[in-house]
Amino acid sequence: MALGVNTNVGAMVALQNLSKTNRELEVTQGRINTGLAVAGAKDNGGIYAIAQAMRSDVASLGAVGQSLGRAKSVVDVALAAGESISDLLVQMKEKAVAAADASTDTTARSALNEDFVALRKQISSIVSNAAFNGVNLINTGTGFQSLASADGSSKISVNAENLSLGGSIITIAASGQVNTQSAASTMLSTVNTSLTNANRALARLGSVSKRLDTQMEFNSKVSDALKAGIGNLVDADLSVESARLQSLQVKQQLGLQALSIANSAPQTVLSLFR
Repeated sequence: MALGVNTNVGAMVALQNLSKTNRELEVTQGRINTGLAVAGAKDNGGIYAIAQAMRSDVASLGAVGQSLGRAKSVVDVALAAGESISDLLVQMKEKAVAAADASTDTTARSALNEDFVALRKQISSIVSNAAFNGVNLINTGTGFQSLASADGSSKISVNAENLSLGGSIITIAASGQVNTQSAASTMLSTVNTSLTNANRALARLGSVSKRLDTQMEFNSKVSDALKAGIGNLVDADLSVESARLQSLQVKQQLGLQALSIANSAPQTVLSLFR
């Protein structure tokens, strides 16, 4: 190689190699700082696109989880209210049986009727207040649908169970009493029917609640699987990156020394002119 001072080929080669090492070192430091091997589209466009699609699914499942959680709360409130109403019907049946007894005197039957009416009014109070987030499944008679999938195509229908007095389930009239033996006998049959209907309604609500629980658990597992998949695609192996960092730091130091040597090469020309 000819000696000259205008062009230093060795320095140019050393500088190119040092620049390459610095770029690789920057990438490695970025992976260590973020923990990601693919932090953006420029790192790997295909993998980044796949990861972003999976991230959108995870976000959508989060919204689905919120929808299912709200639905579960609405159903659980309705269940709690329905169970209380079932308990009240059991007590009302006791009062009706006692009032229908021919041996019960007028005074005792009047007291039983007062208890019966108080229990009846309590049912109305429970029905009116069994709401969550503005939804009352046992009063309005209006159901709703909850999201069940990330794309919104699958839904879980939650049907209402109207437990209001005088309805198709609780057939006891809003003015029903057991103030006479005849009224008590008739009311006993009505209470029995209402109790059977109420328990069937509770069974239906319980089934919906269980289905919501199952769907929430499934969605949680899918979300976890997607997150693990994203990690497999974009996460950096920090043990590998740590070893690579040390290697590149050594290469950087050697590159600096090589560039320094190459830059000093033209000075040897001076020895020819001494």
